[in-house]
Amino acid sequence: MPEFSVNAQRFDPYKNYKFRVKWDGKYVAGVSKVTDLKRSTDIVEHRSGGDPSTSRKSPGRTKYEAITLERGVTHDLEFEEWANKVWNYGAGLGSEVALAGFRKDIILELYNEAGQLAIAYKIYRCWVSEFVAMPSLDANGTAAIAIQTLKLENEGWERDTGVSEPSEPK
Repeated sequence: MPEFSVNAQRFDPYKNYKFRVKWDGKYVAGVSKVTDLKRSTDIVEHRSGGDPSTSRKSPGRTKYEAITLERGVTHDLEFEEWANKVWNYGAGLGSEVALAGFRKDIILELYNEAGQLAIAYKIYRCWVSEFVAMPSLDANGTAAIAIQTLKLENEGWERDTGVSEPSEPK
């Protein structure tokens, strides 16, 4: 029985280094790392008075963990402009938060080794809860890249089922 439906010769899972992030209909430049898409569901324990001493368990509230995007510091302002919609220092009283536009839906795309889109997730109602504009700097450090980070709270995600397994070139 083949592991993959379209590519019967493929046995390996997809690698984690070919991906892109998109918001506002365009790809975000230079994203080098994205943390896990993770959700967890609380456990609600209950029992009736006549039940034995063990509890029954049922699902409770589901929470979606924040995701963090990382990229090298450049002159591109995408991270900073989005972070400023949540809090823009010096914007004036009542103008610090852009209530109409601080949430965005984003798309996370994973590609196969040939550069074909293999899997995509839609992540809903994201907003910036933490922004690192400039990391710690160290004149005694080795050759390292200055990394910006954007922590995104979200209200859920789902796999884009419109993206199907690509037919890989031979």
